[in-house]
This record gives sequence, structure tokens and C-alpha cells, in this order.
Amino acid sequence: MKHLVFDVNVVLDLWLNRGDTTVIEALLERSRAGEARVWIAASSLPILHYVCRNELKKSGADGVDAAALTARLIQSLLGYASILSVQGFQQPDLLSAARDLEDAQIAVAATVLHGETRMVSNDATFDALGSIPVLGPDAALSWLDAAPTSNAHPDFIDLKTQQDLIRPQLEQGIHRILHHGQYIMGPELGELEAKLAEYVGVRHCIGVASGTDALLIAMLALGIGPGDEVITTPFTFIATGEMIALIGAVPVYVDIDPRTYNLDPALIEAAVTPRTRAIVPVSLYGQCADMDAINAIAERHELPVIEDAAQSFGATYKGRQSCGLSLIGCTSFFPSKPLGAYGDAGACFTDDEALAKAMREIRVHGQDRRYHHPRIGINGRLDSLQAAVLLAKLAIFPEEVEARARIGARYSELLAGTGCVTPYLEPHNTSVYAQYTIAVDDREALVAKLSALGVPTAVHYPVPLHRQPAFAGMTRPAVPVAEQAAATVVSLPMHPYLTEDDLTRVAKQAANVLTCRLRLEPGS
Repeated sequence: MKHLVFDVNVVLDLWLNRGDTTVIEALLERSRAGEARVWIAASSLPILHYVCRNELKKSGADGVDAAALTARLIQSLLGYASILSVQGFQQPDLLSAARDLEDAQIAVAATVLHGETRMVSNDATFDALGSIPVLGPDAALSWLDAAPTSNAHPDFIDLKTQQDLIRPQLEQGIHRILHHGQYIMGPELGELEAKLAEYVGVRHCIGVASGTDALLIAMLALGIGPGDEVITTPFTFIATGEMIALIGAVPVYVDIDPRTYNLDPALIEAAVTPRTRAIVPVSLYGQCADMDAINAIAERHELPVIEDAAQSFGATYKGRQSCGLSLIGCTSFFPSKPLGAYGDAGACFTDDEALAKAMREIRVHGQDRRYHHPRIGINGRLDSLQAAVLLAKLAIFPEEVEARARIGARYSELLAGTGCVTPYLEPHNTSVYAQYTIAVDDREALVAKLSALGVPTAVHYPVPLHRQPAFAGMTRPAVPVAEQAAATVVSLPMHPYLTEDDLTRVAKQAANVLTCRLRLEPGS
């Protein structure tokens, strides 16, 4: 991404119609077209307000309310420009090296941006501390023309664009914590838990240190332990089976639905034994498992259900939110998840008061009050900084969920008829497309050819859990669908900021590889 940081004089020229403003307007049009992002330093805002209002007053135009017009101009500025602020750690550099403190504040603030950055100023002596090139508006427009802005190598997951979008909220939340100093389970955690519980539609949310800890805490709260059996899927990340084994229980793997890759309810009941203590379906790739069917089986056998929703937070099942579909829902806020922190984080959800109390105690070493531990627990606390990041991201999460659904549907449209199996979405489900995953006959060939074209891919998961070395001593079940999926699935770039151009390019490049292979196959 290319960034243009406007100096005060560029904005004032536009507002006050000083000289030829067509080039500045052209830069804004290029920004609106997604070719660059325009920024204004927070330190420039009061200067803009003061100078513009005084200039309008001096112009003496009849019927012009200088204060009101300036306020509207500021509001319009905030509609097309993002705000940069100078952080405390940057101040010593400003004070020691700046010839012009006002200029240096703008330049130093701009150094945090990801990608190529240019200052845009009509001041030939602008003091950028030698850190960022300074261009006049004409030169800035030429710079955009000279270098293509489209990304020939789209990111598999793009966290940079999202971060730029919510940077002010992120910085405000982080700085609030730096000042109050409650780094573990500070007030941000309570605010986050309340908002997450409301979003999911349950009474209790318990923020924890990771999605893995969420699963562990849920099982500990249910009293699952050595010798117990827990039914789950072999086609998932190892954390699901790992936490079952860690507490001494036995993961019992049941095969998956060939269309959704989620646990097949029709196969669960045959796996229930007197030692079965819980069922843990995984809502894989962003779509919920068939939770009503699974809950019905669990109810017949008086078993709790823990939804592993590490990839499906934000998805719905028959109009209800993932994580609110069973006795306990667990999710992960790993950075690459649909709702991700800037480190490990997770949460447990439930309507059960006693379980909520138990899980809150378990996450703090089994403590119900300071230095009093009625149960064995773990250090599974969610820190305040991650809570602040999640609060900022949660504000835009509904729009991101919509974008993911749109991009997933567009991918499937473009890949139809190419010989790959595109994601199947149950009519009663929505998906957040934590990954956009297709199945192909020759995965290695597709991955190699796309890599040569600059298209990143990923495979989730090439080795099913029952074949992992860590579970070598356990019985290997017959799960042919899971093994087939592990050998054929591959994921394409997927995130809510994937542009139509990048999406179309990736899909067409994949389609070209796939259809070429179809043409080479005998009888095709």
C-alpha cells in the first residue's frame, strides 16, 4: 500500500481554493480508488482549524460563517484522511533533531506506516528529518503513476490494512492501559467480555489466554479427566485432541461430513461408550457443525457438548451465533482468526452460571478469592492489551463478516466448473471463511504453480490427528473421509480487505491451472 501524508499547506490550498487545486483533487481521487491512502497528522488539525477559520474571516465573504464552514471542512477531511499521532517514545528524537518541530512531528508520526510513504508538501524546506521523501503535489501524482499500486503478490491474510483503519482506536486503548497500569485482567477485559457475550447472545463470556486454554478450561470445568473418552474430529488443529490427551482423557475420533468437513452426526452415536464424557465438534473453516443434531445425540446420552469455534466466531447456525450453540462454546483470537488479537487470546461462552464461575476460577489458578484455591486451575488469563486490541476490532467486525461472506461467494462463483471442489455451505448456515478452502486432485502441482505466480496458499491440515506422532500409541480409527480431505484440501488468500482485482486475479490463476490440468487428463 502507498501512503500520502498531507502537510498543512496542501490541505489549506484545497480548502481555500489557492492556486490550481486540480492535482490535489486528482490525488484524492486516486486515494478513493484504492491506489493510495491519505493521512493527516493529529498535530496538524488544530493548525488547520485556526488558520482556515482566520483566513475565511479575513476574506469577509458575505454570509459566510467562518467557524461553521471550518468545522464542515474538518469533518470532510476526516472522511478521506486517516489520522496519524506522535507517540511518546518518538518525542526525544523530535526535540533533539528537529529544525522545525511541527514538520518533524508529522514526519516521525508517518514512519510507523506499513508500505511506501511520501510526504506531500508545497514547502521546499519541509523538515522530514531525512526519514521520508518529500514531494510536491505534482511529483506525488507522478510517483503514483510511475509505480503500479496493485499488489502482484496478494497477502494470504492482510492485517496491515485493518490496522491502519483502526489505528486511532488501537492507540487510544493501548495508551489507556499504559497509563492505568492494570496489564492483567484490567477494566478492558470486563468491557470485552460483556460485548462478546452480547454479540454471541449468551449470559457469560470468560476471556482466556488462548483458544487452546479455552478448550482446556472448559473440559476441566466439566470434570473430565484420566480414563474418560471425548468424541471429536480427527480433521482439525492438534489443540483439540491435544487438550483431551493432556488431562489424561482419550480422544475418540469420528469421521467427518465430506461436504462441510465437520464432524458427521450420523457417526457419533456408534462411538459413545460408558466412558464417554463429552462431545467436541469443531466448526471448521468458518462454518458451524450441525449442532442441533449433535446436541440431540448428546442429550440422549446425557453428555455435554463443547463447540470448538476457533475458526467460526461470527458465523451463524439457523440464525444463532457460533459459540452460543451448546453448553460451552470456545473460540480463539489468534491473530489470523476472523476476530484476532495481536497475540494469543481466546474465550469460553456459556449460559450456565455454575460453569461460568468454575471457568473464571480455573483461569486464575483455581482461585475464588485472593490466595484461596478451591480447585486446581491454570494461568489462563487474558491480558488487558489483547482485550484493548479486540475491543477496537470488534467495532468493525460485523462489516468484516459481511465482507468475508461476499468474498467467499465470489471465489466460488469464479472457480465454478474448474474441477476443484469449492466450499459447501449448508442453507441454514453462514460462514466467516476463516480460510477459503478448496479440494483438488493434485494439490502439490497447484501449490507449486500458484507459488510461481506469486499466489500464497496454505494447507489446513495435511496430517489428521490420529496419524500424528504424538498419538502414536492410540488406536487408529477408520476415518477415510478425513484422510481424503487431508490429502486434497488447499486454502487460497482470504481476508475482508481482499480487493476485487486481487480476488479475481487469484481465482483466475487458480482456474487456469485447474482447467489446464483437466484438458490434459485422458477423456476430458
